[in-house]
Amino acid sequence: MTLTDQATQIRQGEELNSQAIDAYLKQHLPAMNLSGAPEISQFPGGASNLTYLIKYPEHEFVLRRPPFGRRAKSAHDMGREFRILNQLNDGFPYCPKAYLHCTDDSVIGDEFYVMQRVKGIILRSDLPSEMNFSAEQTRALCHSFIDKLVELHNVDYKACGLGDLGNPEGYVKRQIEGWIDRYEKAITPDVPQWGSVKTWLREKMPADHAKPGIVHNDYRFDNVLLDPADPMNIIGVLDWELTTIGDPLMDLGNTLAYWIEAGDPQPMQMMRRQPSNAPGMLTRAEFAAYYAEKAGIELPCIDFYYCYGLFRLAGIVQQIYYRYYHGQTQDKRFAQFSMMNKLLEQVALNVIKQSQL
Repeated sequence: MTLTDQATQIRQGEELNSQAIDAYLKQHLPAMNLSGAPEISQFPGGASNLTYLIKYPEHEFVLRRPPFGRRAKSAHDMGREFRILNQLNDGFPYCPKAYLHCTDDSVIGDEFYVMQRVKGIILRSDLPSEMNFSAEQTRALCHSFIDKLVELHNVDYKACGLGDLGNPEGYVKRQIEGWIDRYEKAITPDVPQWGSVKTWLREKMPADHAKPGIVHNDYRFDNVLLDPADPMNIIGVLDWELTTIGDPLMDLGNTLAYWIEAGDPQPMQMMRRQPSNAPGMLTRAEFAAYYAEKAGIELPCIDFYYCYGLFRLAGIVQQIYYRYYHGQTQDKRFAQFSMMNKLLEQVALNVIKQSQL
């Protein structure tokens, strides 16, 4: 059994025009001498942009396109993600190489880009039993995962030509107000308003961090690739659609929002999408402390950033659930997103209740 991430059957309603893709790739990548018709399958992970495997006898590519149906106006910018992959690689050599960005909607009905396929292990809900990691190895892998985040936040983004990717001034306030606005525009009758949390975030908003950096905005284990020959080694980082320049501590908060630890109550365990509860994995407090140590910064209280991460995650979940609620996607995974939204609010309210801020 291979541990390398595998593409599977395409979900209903998310099919691609293989003939159009074949013609486009052969026209725009002549040096690769592509032959035959491509086999197209879909990677099962992800709930935002859709990711496909395009397989020829000589080459394999990954194609990314926006989701079908209604979506947030500023989201799913293929050109932005394409640019980040190509330029950031100079300072952070874990980005797959991007080959083509197609803006012609007539090809498959929307824009898309095509990039290199990096074969690696993606950790989802649980550590595969075949890896047979000890608690010490799992802890070392967790440290490596955090090290890559610190490394990303320390990239000289101006040297990579990405100084105009975002405006770090006023980043914290823009994120809070922006996610409040996006959440309210995507609300459905069966989800909470998050009123108390929104008020608290506005009242407790800190100043922007003194040293801005590249903010991945979706850094978690199922967006990193491990070397199949040495699973302790991270060889790739994926999903750069939300990347910008801003406060790295907000990015840390985003990652902590996904981090369900072993001691969390059962309702939180239901939201877990990565093996953050495995023996040896750090707790959120240990995660934040290790990050601060490696980054060489003081981090007296993580509550604001964690709570922000929870609210932002609820905003992402709600934007996706809105499409499902209104019948714009048939992906059954999204049916439970209203319940996830409610659970996230309860976690955030508990953080606020216990916070010393």
